[in-house]
Amino acid sequence: MEIKQSEFITSAVKPDQYPTDNRLEIAFVGRSNVGKSSLINSLTNRRKLVKVSRTPGKTRLVNFFLINNDFYFVDLPGYGYAKVSRVEKESWGAFIETYLVNRSQLKRIILLVDCRHKPTDDDKLMYNFIKHYGYDCTVVATKTDKLTKNELRKNIAMLKKELDLSGEDELLTYSSLNKQGKEELLENIESALKSV
Repeated sequence: MEIKQSEFITSAVKPDQYPTDNRLEIAFVGRSNVGKSSLINSLTNRRKLVKVSRTPGKTRLVNFFLINNDFYFVDLPGYGYAKVSRVEKESWGAFIETYLVNRSQLKRIILLVDCRHKPTDDDKLMYNFIKHYGYDCTVVATKTDKLTKNELRKNIAMLKKELDLSGEDELLTYSSLNKQGKEELLENIESALKSV
């Protein structure tokens, strides 16, 4: 699949603000500073489609981007950032949950984790949450350019074990810096859209 067109459509905090055209959706979720905005920009060949902030935790809405005039990328708020209040964290969690639980157009969730570190408790919780609601999940280990091939191989095995990945879920690798893993991830997304 090649992404030739992408545009921001809307930001939402509740279901009546979501697009109503019934196009299929691929959602991206991960903790703050895992590189979610950079990855979406890299996939779409747009440097500024999604705003990349130096301050983690800036995505506080559910953002919809129309891709190839055919389907949506949905950018969910980053979780796990310490410098926000507990009330604010709970409100993000509530509208992430509202989106995930009630969105029939959602065909796959891309869960981003940092390849350099063990998954956090929040990462594990999010993976289990995704599986609880029966969604296809692809885990993407980001920032692979920061590790040697040997380190990466070891960390991939560690991530699979720590997350206790179920057999049907893939773990892919990605570098927004050199676009390593881009074709594999686009193929993965295309397969989700075609499996309807």
